[in-house]
Amino acid sequence: MESSLYDFIILGASGFTGKHVVRQALQFLNPSPSSPLKSFALAGRNPTKLSETLKWAANLHSPPPIPLLIADITDPQSIHRLCTQTKLILNCVGPFRRYGEPVVAACVETGCDYLDICGEPEFMEKMEDNYHERAVENGCLVISACGFDSVPAELGFMFNSKQWVGESAPNRIEAYLSLESKNKIVGNFGTFESAVLGVANADQLVQLRRSRARRPRPKIPGPCPPKGQFVEHNQETGLWAVRLPSADSPVVRRTLSSLAETPHGLPGVNERVEEIEQRTTFWSSVKPAHFGVKIGSKSLIGILHIIAVGMIMGKLAKSSFGRWLLLTFPSVFSLGCFEKKGPSEDEVDSASFKMWFVGHGYRNKNGEGSGEVDMKIVTRVMGPESGYVATPIILVQCALIVLNKREILPKGGVLTPGIVFGPTDLQKRLEENEIYFDVISKNAKL
Repeated sequence: MESSLYDFIILGASGFTGKHVVRQALQFLNPSPSSPLKSFALAGRNPTKLSETLKWAANLHSPPPIPLLIADITDPQSIHRLCTQTKLILNCVGPFRRYGEPVVAACVETGCDYLDICGEPEFMEKMEDNYHERAVENGCLVISACGFDSVPAELGFMFNSKQWVGESAPNRIEAYLSLESKNKIVGNFGTFESAVLGVANADQLVQLRRSRARRPRPKIPGPCPPKGQFVEHNQETGLWAVRLPSADSPVVRRTLSSLAETPHGLPGVNERVEEIEQRTTFWSSVKPAHFGVKIGSKSLIGILHIIAVGMIMGKLAKSSFGRWLLLTFPSVFSLGCFEKKGPSEDEVDSASFKMWFVGHGYRNKNGEGSGEVDMKIVTRVMGPESGYVATPIILVQCALIVLNKREILPKGGVLTPGIVFGPTDLQKRLEENEIYFDVISKNAKL
């Protein structure tokens, strides 16, 4: 791919999230030879919308001469042409269960690397089943969930895990997500549509997992954690919380399975000795644990609102008429949480996220036999609005690593962001772009 015209192409650039990815990418565009990003292009079905997106992203400045390429998911040849012109595709076209596979197939066939912002477990696991071996053969990296789903969860889990030094070891790490805003919190319609289709096809995900060969599981000290209460009031975070059926937990589990298969991580294409040492040192400090994610609210009324939305979606998404109602009137049936027009600029600017990671474990892993945990470590990841600010930041930083450190990354395969980017400087890059990691407390229970 050395002769590629563009460093990357943003596919679906005129969409809700895509246009924010364009704005983020423009901040790093520099044609100088030493620049990490010398060129990129925008791709989509409508050249007028692409042009409007570029003007919007330039934010009152004269837009740079970014090529606008016409491509349609329903036209495989147009997607294939994109892949032959670039080193990397950034796919922002969802729902991915409907539109993602043709792009993955074209990238795997041509050897072009692929990143997306998917948060749909069935799509990710299906792509792993169907394309992993061919992707390895052709030297194509296919990495989904390179946005708010699921990089904060992956890196946040690892950050907490690495605090358990010496003989201490975690048994479980529970994440608590809080979405905050001075104004109303509004999600975009694409996220809502993906969630509705995920609920509607939940049985297919169960069947897919039953049909797959069982992967190795990491050895975790202590017993499996109890199921716990349906609604929890967590003292460490001050949040009322309920389990969140997101992509984060399955993605982290896939990373831990990869680590169980290859304890020192996946070797890079052309690593130097010091890079091999860095990778092995990093993974030796990551200790596996049971993992789950809950969404939280500072008030009980807030968490009951979230539960009500989940119940409405669970009931209606199982029938075609119910799905029509949900997708035609998202604001009504999500109780105002999602709107077709998405959030306003003010709503985006005033929003933020906090994700706490509460680890329970043992001061000495040899003392796990009693089953009583005697140590707790709380860490946090926090940053700007999740869908339109944090996601573009994360995706672009992942892309810059693929472009500039390709020799230390695996040759290819359908992989999780954690197993690929964990040993890199992704956390440092995110902290330089307003996504922060910190340790809240380390306590030993007496």
